[in-house]
This record gives sequence, structure tokens and C-alpha cells, in this order.
Amino acid sequence: MNKLFAGTVFVLGMSLLFSCSKKTVVYQADGKMDDFSPIYTDYEYMNAKAKVVIEEESGKITRGSLNLRSKKDSVLWFIISPGMGMEAVRGLITQDKIQIKDRIGSEDINLTFTEFESVYGLKLSLDVFQNLLFANPPHTVDYKDRLVRVGKFFELTQVRDKVRYFSKVDVNDRKVSELVSNSLDDRGSLLASYATFQEVDSKPFPFEVLYKLAYQLPEGGQNTIIHVEWTSVDPHSEPLSFPFKF
Repeated sequence: MNKLFAGTVFVLGMSLLFSCSKKTVVYQADGKMDDFSPIYTDYEYMNAKAKVVIEEESGKITRGSLNLRSKKDSVLWFIISPGMGMEAVRGLITQDKIQIKDRIGSEDINLTFTEFESVYGLKLSLDVFQNLLFANPPHTVDYKDRLVRVGKFFELTQVRDKVRYFSKVDVNDRKVSELVSNSLDDRGSLLASYATFQEVDSKPFPFEVLYKLAYQLPEGGQNTIIHVEWTSVDPHSEPLSFPFKF
């Protein structure tokens, strides 16, 4: 599997521990969630660049740059380069599938999301990728979810399609500060931790992010940590192209 999707084993048995100094408010499905209003980035085309560090389970560390292009709700396109003008990985993510071209190794991916989950144990989608990018809650809140305010955070627990999501949403930034998800069969898991935010187009954007993922291969579980530090984000790009072919 391509390094971009390699995972890190993350213990996901979480308990909510509230100290006496924190006030806990439970929101029910009766209209009392009015003050829970996450901020969503509004764009049509986006162009962004970042520095990335990939830590593999074997101890190998790879440093490089990431070039990302996006058309909202349609496509995410990216290139990862280790330097010297070399392209290591090119990827295209649409509503239908994940396509990854590994130009250094031979670990290409060309799978629908259903096929990807069957092989690797991670349930992904274009919406999930977009929400991870912008530090959004993974799903719109509805009556099935558990939403609790604890101090300066909302704590949101959601279950969708046999995956449990736990999100901490900052009351002030109105963005996710930490997201943990795991499949109910424990085949795959994901952690996203958003360290710093900066304003882009008058809205907070997560500029430093740590991703930890775990996934399955026939030889057993695999894991990786990915550090991303965005260096430029343009949410007002002109229509972009997304060149990709195997």
C-alpha cells in the first residue's frame, strides 16, 4: 500500500473523564444544539502546498513536499515529491474511487472506496478526505449523535456505516481540534490532531496537522504517522486541471 495511506496503530478505547472544574452540558435532539455551529470553508477551487514528514512502522522517515489541488465535492488531486524535482506519488480522489500512482515503487492503487475498505480495513470517502483537510466534523450532527459541551470544547460522538467517530470541536475556533475514528470491527483506525490554525479568507484553517492511521494487509496490521505543515493555501484559485493517468 502507498505510504500516503499507511497507518499507525492507535488505541481507541476512550473514556470521557470530566473534572469537577468543568461544566458538562448534554445536548439532546430537541433543538438545544443551536450554539454548536462549526465553521466550514467556502471555495470552488483550491490550490495548496505543504511540507510533509512520513514516519513508517519500520522506522524509516521520508521528508518531502505536497502539492494539492481541489474542486469542492468533486476531486482531490495531489503530488508528493521528496525533493530534487522528483515526483514520488501522484493521486486522484473522486466521489467514486481512489487512484494512486507510485512512481518509485510498484504499489499503485486503483480501487473504489468499497474495494479499498475490503482490502485495507479503512472506510474512506471524498467527504472524509475533505473534512480531514479542513478540520470539519466528519458528519452533519443529527438526533442519533451524542454531543456534550465540556469546558471550551464540544465532544461529538457519531456512528455511521459501522465506523465510530469522536471529535473535539473548539468552542472559539469552531473547528475540530482532534478526531479519532475506528471501524467497529477494529480493522482500521484514524487519528487527526490539529495543532495550529491560521486565518485563510477570514476563516480558521489547520496549518499544522498530525495524522495517525492503521490499516490491514495480508501479512498483518501496518501503521504510519504523517506530519503536514501547510505553507500556502489559496481558496480562490481559477479553474484547475487534475492530470492523472496510470
